[in-house]
Amino acid sequence: MLRVEAVSKSFGAIVALQDVSMALASGEVTGLVGDNGAGKSTLVKIISGVLRPDTGSVEFEGARVNFASPAEARAHGIETVYQDLALVGNLTVWANVYLGRELTRGPRFMHILDKPIMIANTRAILKRFVRDAPPIDESVEMLSGGQRQIVAISRAGAWGSKLIVMDEPTAALGVAETAKVEEIIHGLRARNLAILIISHNLDQVFRLADRVCVLRRGVQVGWRQVKETSGDEIISMITGLIKA
Repeated sequence: MLRVEAVSKSFGAIVALQDVSMALASGEVTGLVGDNGAGKSTLVKIISGVLRPDTGSVEFEGARVNFASPAEARAHGIETVYQDLALVGNLTVWANVYLGRELTRGPRFMHILDKPIMIANTRAILKRFVRDAPPIDESVEMLSGGQRQIVAISRAGAWGSKLIVMDEPTAALGVAETAKVEEIIHGLRARNLAILIISHNLDQVFRLADRVCVLRRGVQVGWRQVKETSGDEIISMITGLIKA
């Protein structure tokens, strides 16, 4: 689905990424791990169109791409869930799901929001991904952290037709809320989407991912199949005991 080939990115004298390569497949969850400053966020921003690489290439569905903006990446079917979730607190759940994609009805130049359709569609979207969906008429600022994550990931799943990138999808969540979010991720994989998860929670990575990519100080240390590695080995790669 997506291939990153020998990508490098610098910010002045700081080298954020150096010759990093990655391949993501449909129906597969890939974990991206590394300590703070490893280059994970920079790589995600390149994939999602926020940044452009200095060198290297990005291919999507076999064709070379150079996304000029996140909107262009979304148009290709790539959705990203950042740590801040990008939700508008004073808007309802359904309004956040349709943010930037609002449906309208009525004659030309007199369009009004088609709230009934958006509300009905949002209810169906949330039920598709989770059994206990948050109330769709509630303002997002009134929801718990886990409910907000459910809204953000469900929105990505609804609009992301090919690849979903998640940055720390369960950071600061309790056990029950984490389980609900992971339930959604399993559902997305079952729909044959390619999924990239950035997480410091190695237990979660081992529960969800098929493969793990380790970055250290902007350099790719290596790849491991989850079934063929251990937490101790991944930690050794993160800390530098195992070199690239």
